[in-house]
Amino acid sequence: MGREVSESCIDSLLTEMVSSYCNRFYSNTPELAARRIEAIGYQVGHQLSERYTMERPRFTDHLEAIKFICKDFWSELFKKQIDNLKTNHKGTFVLQDNKFRWLSRMSGDPSVENGTQDPESKAAQAMSMYLYFPCGIIRGALSNLGIPCAVSADISSLPACSFVIRIKV
Repeated sequence: MGREVSESCIDSLLTEMVSSYCNRFYSNTPELAARRIEAIGYQVGHQLSERYTMERPRFTDHLEAIKFICKDFWSELFKKQIDNLKTNHKGTFVLQDNKFRWLSRMSGDPSVENGTQDPESKAAQAMSMYLYFPCGIIRGALSNLGIPCAVSADISSLPACSFVIRIKV
């Protein structure tokens, strides 16, 4: 029997982590806050992939490892597989999750934001801070599998999210 953590606990942890790094620790430097959040995700992904691949042989190529992330790894984390995987066969992969759990309770309503910035861009920036953690998880998992890469995320329409993986050669 595997160990599980309540989904609401993970949601609260992610919310508090983003809030702490963005509003307290690095309130004047959002790029540093983003790097710190991504680094925590990297460590989590690295350790989780170690746990989830303990009983299986090493992957022989990049595509096999990416498929593992899309099916088995994502299923362990989110109780579902990635909805769509695209590749250009030159080291770039796009993982599409049409109902990303960590964004499913968020609203894209910019009216709650205030300040001098354009409300839509400020809301998008705040929303993107929540994506550095899962990007770090993916990068950490792939790094542990011997695949150095860069991972970014894109929100097309909530709660859909795409993760773009670029393999470093």
